[in-house]
Amino acid sequence: MARFQLAEAMEILSRTGATLRAMLGELSEPWLECDEGPDTWSPRDIIAHLIQGEQEDWIPRARMILEQGEARAFYPFDRFAFREWVGDWTTAELLDEFDKLRKQNLEALTGFGLSDAQLALKGTHPAFGPVTLGQLIATWTVHDLSHIHQISRVLAKRYDGDVGPWKEYLGVLQG
Repeated sequence: MARFQLAEAMEILSRTGATLRAMLGELSEPWLECDEGPDTWSPRDIIAHLIQGEQEDWIPRARMILEQGEARAFYPFDRFAFREWVGDWTTAELLDEFDKLRKQNLEALTGFGLSDAQLALKGTHPAFGPVTLGQLIATWTVHDLSHIHQISRVLAKRYDGDVGPWKEYLGVLQG
């Protein structure tokens, strides 16, 4: 099993914006607004959620670990707060905002000049308790990949009933 490497995580984190733009940038509204049913997220919702994470989660928590260690728990993260403002934004604006924030956050992450010892520093998650800075950054990376996967699944399910007997061969439509 691979051990976390910051440079490798940065490879993924630095590509998420371009991946989202390639997947969603010029799609029509029916694709961007589709979801998997009540209380699920559309691709636009997912971009807004990612923006919120850029603003409130990853780098703010990294700073807390570096500056305060375990002395104070992270602020809770409301995964649904984006719903208060997402309706006012176009998809192009969402993608631009994500790109801007991600660039700033990757610059901040690089600017920390993190050592292996710093990656082992602990902070306090409000639900999980002690977590390391390395775990936080690894989670940020996998979080991006998880939402890219989610977008693919949501888009595919839009044609779930239209693929006919091929559905049994389309893993993205299973389960």
